[in-house]
Amino acid sequence: MKYTRRTFIKTGTMGLGGLWLTGNAEIQQTAQFHDPYEIVEIGKTGIKTTRLCMGTGIRAGGGVSNLTRNGHDNSVQLIRDIYQRGVRMFDAADSYGTHTILGDALKIYPRRDFTIFTKIWFATRNAERLNINDIVNRFLKELQTEYIDGVQLHCLTTGSWVTELSDYMEAMDILKQKGVIRAHGISCHSLDAVKAAVKEPWVDTCHCRYNPFGPRMDDTVENVAPVVTQLHKAGKGVISMKIYGEGTFANDPEKKNESLKYLLHTGDVDILDIGMDKMSDLTDTEERIRLVNKVSA
Repeated sequence: MKYTRRTFIKTGTMGLGGLWLTGNAEIQQTAQFHDPYEIVEIGKTGIKTTRLCMGTGIRAGGGVSNLTRNGHDNSVQLIRDIYQRGVRMFDAADSYGTHTILGDALKIYPRRDFTIFTKIWFATRNAERLNINDIVNRFLKELQTEYIDGVQLHCLTTGSWVTELSDYMEAMDILKQKGVIRAHGISCHSLDAVKAAVKEPWVDTCHCRYNPFGPRMDDTVENVAPVVTQLHKAGKGVISMKIYGEGTFANDPEKKNESLKYLLHTGDVDILDIGMDKMSDLTDTEERIRLVNKVSA
């Protein structure tokens, strides 16, 4: 059965409110209801898509990930099943090896009806500068699309990336002006990199490692949270990753619930990027968001 926004709302409980405390983060909430398929804008990019995103980089690196291990046809079908259930945001990266899987899966749907983000692994062993145009052109072919909604520089680990990667930024800006990409930004693996993104006008979107417990984050929750708030206030699209601590507490239902609740109600996160390599990854999250709404009512 296609699990639409309407059926989700019918089975959920309307209304949220009160004060919620987790760890050392305190959040004042207003009455609201969340479902994974609500349409949100990513920062100020004008890109509107589902809050819930299918991440394709589980156990990924060097062009291999769980989706590639599961077999091309199996993963194509999974993506189509997830699309039919309501997800319209899909996150990839060159290093995940999932471009061709996404391209084959999504080519049967109208291009305007889904959103694709991907990332460029800019580091090379011999330190040669990459040709961004060639890389993005390859991405277009692999994804079977005429444009990509978001392209990010992948896995930034220092605060000096603004100067070190300025030529890449300029090339990506030209592609944005041409309409080849709709937004550009970064995927962060250090708090200094996020701090630099707050002040950098070039950044449209930022992938941040963010959950209320700390595993696989760039610093403590107390240090990361205010920077993410600054990032969002600066108009950047905030995409949260490592929501379940990269699987660290994937088998702890209470922590998973708390993480979803925290991220949904900070007001600073636009997109929840959750790795999915089986349908239960999606249905489990659906149930937990419903539970969060019931508990908070």
